[in-house]
Amino acid sequence: MFPLDGMKVLDLTRVMAGPYCTMILGDLGADVIKIEREKTGDDTRSMGPFVNGESACFMMINRNKKSMTLDLKSEKGKNIFLELAKKADVIVENFRPGVVKKLGIDYETVKALNEGIIYCSISGYGQTGPYSNKGGYDIMAQGMSGLMSMTGEPNGHPVKVGISINDISAGVTAVYSIMAAFIQKLKSSRGQFIDVSLVESGLAWSVWESAGYFGEGIVPNRTGSRHRVSAPYQAYRTKGGYVLIGGANQRSWEKFCQKVVNRPEWIDDPKYKTPKDRIENVDDLERCIEEVLVKKTTQYWVDRLDDAGVPGGPIYTYDETLNDPHILERGMVQEFDHPVAGKLKTLGIPSKLSETPGKIRKPAPLLGQHTEEILREELLLSEEDIQQLLEENIISKEPLSIQK
Repeated sequence: MFPLDGMKVLDLTRVMAGPYCTMILGDLGADVIKIEREKTGDDTRSMGPFVNGESACFMMINRNKKSMTLDLKSEKGKNIFLELAKKADVIVENFRPGVVKKLGIDYETVKALNEGIIYCSISGYGQTGPYSNKGGYDIMAQGMSGLMSMTGEPNGHPVKVGISINDISAGVTAVYSIMAAFIQKLKSSRGQFIDVSLVESGLAWSVWESAGYFGEGIVPNRTGSRHRVSAPYQAYRTKGGYVLIGGANQRSWEKFCQKVVNRPEWIDDPKYKTPKDRIENVDDLERCIEEVLVKKTTQYWVDRLDDAGVPGGPIYTYDETLNDPHILERGMVQEFDHPVAGKLKTLGIPSKLSETPGKIRKPAPLLGQHTEEILREELLLSEEDIQQLLEENIISKEPLSIQK
């Protein structure tokens, strides 16, 4: 039993934001049919690194889905999609605004056939507004949402966040929006349209920064690893590395001085006495702290921080993160068997539900792997009908591996 058992999802998305959304729905039990372009499929299928010809990135973000190829530009392909849409609860798409209308698979068309449909469109800038027709990728969204203006060292160039954070935030925004709409559908039997943009999804996460601007007109700038209103709260140099220290309140600051670095005199120093004093003298504070910390290793200081009850920790590389005993015990690294790539590791599911936990039930599909199965089981097409669609290139034969 899974939380979303019975939810039928048609996934028209590709690359990251949309596939991340539908991956989560699939992890929680939804029946996700990924509809891909015949012959080429999702763009990510041709992006390395590859394992036995299969994209590692595609396999990571498209687990727990079925794959169906379909030429949506053809009349037959469109009609097959609309027949599937009649039985669906959710459609997720990330075409540029206007494309689904041109194809004849837009919300209004589907709603006329299925009043309960929840139709989620994910785009760079949203379906309305002066920028709606612009193409938008994660890095543009990071720039426009203000994130890049805050990321990096004070005197350096703007720096993108290491991961595609606006893509992921849009995927998460789509998930909770779909969940809310689905709950409403259970009450009223009616669906609705959901408009999610990469820019707004990232902007919505800047709650403290926007509060500072609305409250006092403060425009946040680049501060490296420093916090804007708390100190010590950043990465500090140690002997051979760095350690993170989170002395975000007065109690933690005093514990840090007394029990970690053995500098109780800092507590009453006028330059460091209050949080405001420490922020105003943050350069001097960093210099004094690092003069102490560089004498010992990162692990030494992590142990001292833990013993003192002061938040702190190392800065891991991904190989260290993915082999950490805590991460492993929490089930965040799991294995699955792929029919072509073999046994692979993947990230686990971060939400831990006590009664109905999510599960990695099946690997990412090969291109078109389930096309004929879906046509038989969902639309009751005959073998002759399916053969005709193959001959007309409305669908493509499974399974296909498309490494470039």
